[in-house]
Amino acid sequence: MTPEDLRTLLRSVAAGQLDPDQAINRFKHFAYEPVGDFAKVDHHRSLRTGFPEAVWGQDKTPDQIAAIVRVMRDRNDVVMVTRLDPQAYSALKPKVPDLRYYPLARISALGRDLGAVKHPGTIALVSAGTSDLPVAEEAAVTAELCGFRVMRLWDVGVAGIHRLLDNRDLLQKADVIVVAAGMEGALPSVVAGLVDCPVVAVPTSIGYGANFQGLAPLLTMLNSCAAGIGVVNIDNGFGAAILAGQILRTAARIASQPSSSRP
Repeated sequence: MTPEDLRTLLRSVAAGQLDPDQAINRFKHFAYEPVGDFAKVDHHRSLRTGFPEAVWGQDKTPDQIAAIVRVMRDRNDVVMVTRLDPQAYSALKPKVPDLRYYPLARISALGRDLGAVKHPGTIALVSAGTSDLPVAEEAAVTAELCGFRVMRLWDVGVAGIHRLLDNRDLLQKADVIVVAAGMEGALPSVVAGLVDCPVVAVPTSIGYGANFQGLAPLLTMLNSCAAGIGVVNIDNGFGAAILAGQILRTAARIASQPSSSRP
């Protein structure tokens, strides 16, 4: 239930359009709702954090995912299932026919106005190489489904730095930049040294043996000499998008407040 859904419900009761018992029934699972004996859906999360709960698809059965999605769909503008491989989606689709699938991002979603821009600001998604695209696209699709405007800039790693420098004008238009990189993970440092906005770094597990499945770029990003970089976990494109979105939403909230009301 979004804040606007809650306002609509309360107005309906106040206007006598909705019986109080009916409202109580809707509030019954306001905090969370059990789904079978395997899940508890956090309906309150969107009110607390601004973003609804997402379903982690990996390691769940299609029946479990379908049951969770059915419970969530009436209370959220968007229901998102992450880390869903094509085989799992094929098994899930007959159970939830209106699910849309984003194969490169491995995300499935349903809802009203998917991809519609609802928040101010622009998130730029930058990938070092083509092999980083699944993680970068997970971030891009997540941000779009959450209502943010997204720009994409792919395959501009430091091995051919001129590819990045040729796109400095695009980088300057972004309000937050998410950078996905494997190997040694140097790209976020370079980007952060060129722009005046926050940079969210995503280490990917792409690389040779000494990459240690993403540990090497993770350490590089944590040790960046460029300021203004936040680092998320290895391959966590979803978390990077949510962090970028929270930055933009907080900035918009501050900008909307009269200066006299600020601490």
